Amino acid sequence: MSKIITTSDGSHTIYVPELNEHYHSIHGAVQESNFIFINSGYDKCEASPLRIFEAGFGTGLNALLTALKCNNENRQVYYTSIEKFPLEENIVRALNHHSFAGESGKELFEQIHSSSWDEWVKISKNFNLRKIQGDLLNCPLTGKYDLIYFDAFGPDKQPEMWTVDVFSAIASMTEKNGILVTYSAKGEVKRNLKASGFEVTLLPGPPGKRQIIRAVKI
Repeated sequence: MSKIITTSDGSHTIYVPELNEHYHSIHGAVQESNFIFINSGYDKCEASPLRIFEAGFGTGLNALLTALKCNNENRQVYYTSIEKFPLEENIVRALNHHSFAGESGKELFEQIHSSSWDEWVKISKNFNLRKIQGDLLNCPLTGKYDLIYFDAFGPDKQPEMWTVDVFSAIASMTEKNGILVTYSAKGEVKRNLKASGFEVTLLPGPPGKRQIIRAVKI
């Protein structure tokens, strides 16, 4: 049974005993998500409006941080996220991510999680969300995206999510010069991204993580 864990920056993550895996870094969930997906992804992508695809909705933390970011800017974001196993409502209610998101954090977090699945929902003036309940491995995906948040469980836990086939499907949806960011910097991930049409760069990682990947669609 999944358990809520408090990470080093005070923010929650979830531990999954069956996989012996956490949803986020135990060194800081909010810190990690901001570093990888906002600072190394969102901030480096100039597209406006910005179309984001996220592999792994999880706790909704990346969506929350992205919504906060675009609400403070004059940029429309269209955010599509796929999740095979949505969290139970009682776990979502117990998470403290909203307390790291300012005065509007709680309302924004609740809107993100209560929004309907499989349809576009306007969460705020600049943030539009579509949550897809499905499996990335066999769900037909459509559309074009400027930025990919690849946030599946690690390749040692779910190797089937990090294959050339999966990254090729992602590449087919990614605009030329579009960006993919992920926390994994394993050699096989680099090789599979390169084989799928991405130029791969290793970047210094957040606390507890030596390196991360930012890849650009060639």
